[in-house]
Amino acid sequence: MNGVLNVYKEAGYTSHDVVAKLRGILKQKKIGHTGTLDPGAEGVLPVCLGNATRLSGMLTEKKKTYEAVLLLGRETDTQDIWGRVEAERTVDADEETVRRAVLDFQGSYDQIPPMYSARRVGGKRLYELAREGKEVERRPKRVEIYGITVQWIRLPRVCFTVDCGEGTYIRTLCRDIGERLGCGGCMESLLRTRVGNFVQEESLRLSKIQELADQGRLSQAVIPVDRMFREYPRALMKPEGDRLVYNGNSFSASLAVLEEGKNRPETLVRVYDSRGVFVGVYRRKEESFRPVKMFLS
Repeated sequence: MNGVLNVYKEAGYTSHDVVAKLRGILKQKKIGHTGTLDPGAEGVLPVCLGNATRLSGMLTEKKKTYEAVLLLGRETDTQDIWGRVEAERTVDADEETVRRAVLDFQGSYDQIPPMYSARRVGGKRLYELAREGKEVERRPKRVEIYGITVQWIRLPRVCFTVDCGEGTYIRTLCRDIGERLGCGGCMESLLRTRVGNFVQEESLRLSKIQELADQGRLSQAVIPVDRMFREYPRALMKPEGDRLVYNGNSFSASLAVLEEGKNRPETLVRVYDSRGVFVGVYRRKEESFRPVKMFLS
């Protein structure tokens, strides 16, 4: 089975657990998730099946939306409530001061990845080093916070929604807001509501996926690979050009029929063979098309 499943990851499962469960349900090995969600977090986890696993890196770059609850006054080693408590402080700030502190993080800022994360330093995952009791220096990474909306404030708790770019740790954002307020803070809950075009309302829990599989209807829930690139214009190969794209070669514009109205001189395009079977994504430069990512099985 090739395509993408919009899975709703429930609390208590790791992202790897979800993949393992799906391998059992689908009876296939080639499955991969597109971005880790912490075990205590819930929400949208796009999972790639078959040749769609080549998509994984492309989907992790998509904009994401989260709803988080920040608990002020507590600091932990994991930056969430599931970690070891390192400090507890009184929250003296009023609601308006807290609101301003949260909204101040809109834009770009340098974020230091948490020790309990999957980032690699010296060939080892940071969480592996953390479990060994080691703390290493981490380079700050510039992250993008496209928007923050405060949903409610019931001190010491704050609920906010954040739209952010790749590599943003919401746990660390919670910690940084608490540090800005001088009382510390950690993440109490996290719900991912969107990854690119994948939204919570259309996501499926593992129990529902199992039900669809038992009924022989799971293919209805699998999103075809080419739909991930629907914003790109379509190029349909002429029969004499099929051989070139089957082998992942470049081809000239004369060998394809381009989607009308989207014939720009330089762009990414979805390429299909002469029978309409999706082949891959190509980049056009003037009259030549070069492969970017191929999806033939």
